[in-house]
Amino acid sequence: MIEEIAANLYRVDIPLPSSPLKSINSYMIKSPERNLIIDTGMNRKACMDAMQDGLDELGVDLEITDFFITHLHADHFGLIGNLATENSKVYFNRQDGERILSGGTWDDMIEFARISGFPEAELQAALHNHPGYKYASQRSMALTIVEDGDEISVGQYVFTCVQTPGHTQGHMCLYESSKKIFFSGDHILIDITPNIQLFSDDEDPLDQYLASLDKVYRLDIDLVLPGHRRLIKNCRERIDELKTHHKHRADEVLSILKEGARDAYRVAASMTWDIDCKSWDLFPVAQKWFATGEAIAHLKYLEEKGMICQENRDEKRVYSLNSGH
Repeated sequence: MIEEIAANLYRVDIPLPSSPLKSINSYMIKSPERNLIIDTGMNRKACMDAMQDGLDELGVDLEITDFFITHLHADHFGLIGNLATENSKVYFNRQDGERILSGGTWDDMIEFARISGFPEAELQAALHNHPGYKYASQRSMALTIVEDGDEISVGQYVFTCVQTPGHTQGHMCLYESSKKIFFSGDHILIDITPNIQLFSDDEDPLDQYLASLDKVYRLDIDLVLPGHRRLIKNCRERIDELKTHHKHRADEVLSILKEGARDAYRVAASMTWDIDCKSWDLFPVAQKWFATGEAIAHLKYLEEKGMICQENRDEKRVYSLNSGH
C-alpha cells in the first residue's frame, strides 16, 4: 500500500510476516536531483517485494537515491544492503553505527540474559529467533554519520536531525520545521508502545527515553510519521500517554518486588503484556526476550533512582526494594 502524505512525500507499507509489529512504514521523498528513503524493512523476500513494488509505482531510481535509517534494528536497517548503490549515501547515527561496525554484541547480550534469569534451555532459541539476528543486512557499507542538529535537504524539504536515545542508544529522528512534520522512527508510536529494553550495565535507556520525549515535546509538530502503525496528529498528547505508560510500568515492577526479591526474567513473567497467550510459559521465546529486556530497563531505571537494589545470588542477579519503598 502506498499513501501520498504531502507533495512528493509517500508512505510505503512494508509487511513484516509473523511479527507482532505487522509492518513497517518506509517513507520516500522524491526530487529531480536526489530521492530519500527513510527506513527499509527486514532483509527478507516479503520486504524486498513490497519495496520494489513501491519503487516501481513511484518511479524512484535507486541510482539517485539516498537513505536515512533511524536506528539499527533489522526492521529498519536490514534491507539497506539490497537497496543502496555505489552512488547512495546512507545517513546513520554514530552510536548505532559504531555498534554495527563492531560486529554487534550478541554474546554479551546472551550472557547478560543468563545472569538475569533467562533459562539456559531457551537462550539459543531466543538468539536464533531474534529478528535482528535472522534478518539483518548481510552487506557492510559506508555510512554517512549525522549528528544532532545536522540538516539534510531533499527537494522542497529541509530536515533537521533530532537525536532521541532510548529505543536504541543513538536513535535519530527527522524534523521539517517549516512544514511541522516529524519522522519519529520507533521513538513515538501509536496503538503500540516503543520497546525500551536493556541487556547490559552500560546505559539507563528508560531515563534517556523519557528525556528524549521531553526534547521532542518542545518542538512545534503537526504530524508525526512513525516507523509503525498509523500517523499521529497530536504529538504532545501521545508523548504524555507514553510517559504515563512507563510510570505505570515502573509502579508495576515495584508492586511485584513487594512480593519478594526476584530476577529480571521472573519480574517480566509477572508483568502484564498485550500478547495473546494464556500464560508466560506459552509466550514465544522471542517475546520473552523482548519482555525480559523491557523489565531490565525498568529495573535499571528504578535502581538509578535509588528505589531498588540488586545483588548476586547463585550466579543470578536479583532485585529487591530498598527500605522505605
